[in-house]
Amino acid sequence: MSPSRSRNQTELDEEDYGPSRTQQRREALAVLVLAQQLVDLQPSRLAKLALPDDVRHEIDVTRRTPSHGAKKRQLAFLAKVMRRYGEEDFAAVRAELGENREKQRQETAAMHRLEAMRDRLIAEDEAALSELIAEHPQVDRQHLRSLVRQARVEKDTPNKPPRAYREIFQLLKDLAKADDSAEG
Repeated sequence: MSPSRSRNQTELDEEDYGPSRTQQRREALAVLVLAQQLVDLQPSRLAKLALPDDVRHEIDVTRRTPSHGAKKRQLAFLAKVMRRYGEEDFAAVRAELGENREKQRQETAAMHRLEAMRDRLIAEDEAALSELIAEHPQVDRQHLRSLVRQARVEKDTPNKPPRAYREIFQLLKDLAKADDSAEG
């Protein structure tokens, strides 16, 4: 034993007290966040997850709880029930939720790209249109040009509903879907 260390400090170093209180709080908060994600999940997606029966029951009870305060307490109880199980019991659920978040981000980015292309088609004259026709030679050029003209008119007319604007987006979405199925 070194002279600079006390006997009590050495004994503390030799004993394992488990995770610190801070680490326990972090883990409990992570379980609470997972519980909230499960409660917010669509019922059809929740049904596909492998969850213990008592956890599934508490999720249903939490969803049916109307009062905000009561719902918060019920969510805390759901997290407590979930903490009875080991981390490995929810590893697959966490992985599934993580994959879905990434998939949602990719879908959102794809929608933004389609919206940007639609806006370019309406704003620019021939550059964006030529680019789209070059990428998708199967597209009905005449119909597309007609939709672009109609969308420009709709844009300048405040009370006219944006029907052509929406149709262009749907057409772009169908083209993108056709590309995805051709690649896959």
